Amino acid sequence: MKIFHTALAASLALLLGGCMVGPDYHRPQTPMPTQFKELPGWTAATPAAGAAPKGNWWSAFNDPLLDQLEPMVSVSNQTVRQDYASYQQAMAEVQVARASLFPTIGITGSGTKQRGADNGLSSNATGLRPTISTSGSLEGSVSWAPDLWGKVRRTIEENKATAQASQATLANATLSEQVALATAVIDLRISDANIDLLQKTVDAYTEYLRVVSNQGTAGTITPSDVITARTQLGNAKANLIELGVARAQYAHAIAVLVGKTPEELDIPHSTALPALPTIPVGVPSTLLQRRPDIAVAEREMAAQNAAIGVAVAAYYPDLTLSGADGFSQAPLAGLLHIANHIWSVGADVDETVFDFGARHGEVAAARAAYEGAVANYRGTVLTALQNVEDDLSGLRILAQQAEVEDTLVSDATQGSRIAFNEYQAGTVDYTTAATAQATQLSAEQNALNVKQQRLLDTVSLIGDLGGGWSADELTTQATASDADSKR
Repeated sequence: MKIFHTALAASLALLLGGCMVGPDYHRPQTPMPTQFKELPGWTAATPAAGAAPKGNWWSAFNDPLLDQLEPMVSVSNQTVRQDYASYQQAMAEVQVARASLFPTIGITGSGTKQRGADNGLSSNATGLRPTISTSGSLEGSVSWAPDLWGKVRRTIEENKATAQASQATLANATLSEQVALATAVIDLRISDANIDLLQKTVDAYTEYLRVVSNQGTAGTITPSDVITARTQLGNAKANLIELGVARAQYAHAIAVLVGKTPEELDIPHSTALPALPTIPVGVPSTLLQRRPDIAVAEREMAAQNAAIGVAVAAYYPDLTLSGADGFSQAPLAGLLHIANHIWSVGADVDETVFDFGARHGEVAAARAAYEGAVANYRGTVLTALQNVEDDLSGLRILAQQAEVEDTLVSDATQGSRIAFNEYQAGTVDYTTAATAQATQLSAEQNALNVKQQRLLDTVSLIGDLGGGWSADELTTQATASDADSKR
């Protein structure tokens, strides 16, 4: 046993002093602008961490339906649940890799009772009988492969980074589904507003038709005016019915996003639109911390860097230490007596001498995969900057368009009223009045479409800024059970 303990202590010393081959990870530098181009005045943005969206970012829209449904996404959305299962699997892989740092301990026991061959017969008072023998053993064993070159530690590093990438993927999926839900709710609310607008238009066209019909009965106008008014009303009614299809589809999409069947969720008609919040943007570099897709790309890059170390470690020999201690006895009686004590220690060294370039190819492949991950990371950062700039430019331009559309609605409403009054006075024909009415409806619909796009761009901006997420939330837990309990 003294020899075994000495060998174990020496191996532990080697392990503690062992190196880790392969490059240590350092995040590559990524050029970042000092400010977003689209910000007012083209001045550097100031970080507004205290006012930035955090947690329940959707509450800024002041919509009761969003407040009710958004928390359900992280619990019931099936895409999110699938990514959560992948995260649990990745955490379990970390635990498996970490176990390789420690010895494997086992225990075996056996007992045998056997009847001897015919030439082993013995005699007694009653005659001849076969020889019956017993034997047994009880043995504990230890096997350990010291991580002299850091292969296991690099594997742990790789698996941990992969698990963190899975966690960031989960956060990204959750945010994406939350943004999709907010988008569907906004589309639903705009559909309700369009329905209200067309219902008001149908009511107005019904009154116009009544007036025109009375004039037609009196013979003061041509029959074509009545037909024009009737056609105008019919078109408005048809468009109103058509909106019902779109609204139903938005409601069904909302139900699926929160993990329900369309039959389970009934969304009543609402006349209120979500509020349009002002979102503080901060400086571009905050995207590196707040965008979960950037965190995914960065952690994948770290995992590929660790994989290089795993590949390089294949150049060095593997050492496995083993030991056994126990008892063996035949016959079985007195098995645990000190005289039956047995032990053994051993070491196994495994080294590949010639592999005709296989290890070199594995290292080259790992380095190429890392370079690909670096390119993906930098591309993800550039795409994130593009996304935010698109959102900011859209919101800036749409704000200008909204002012113009509001003026158009006011002028078109006034023009429609004047044209119909002039028609009733007999100074213009009904075609002029009908054209003015159609212009008013078109202006109101365009203004509503601009409101919709401004809301959608605001949701997109929040999503492109990372919602309320931060890379500080990435965990270093070793087991999926820990992650599950926290969830």
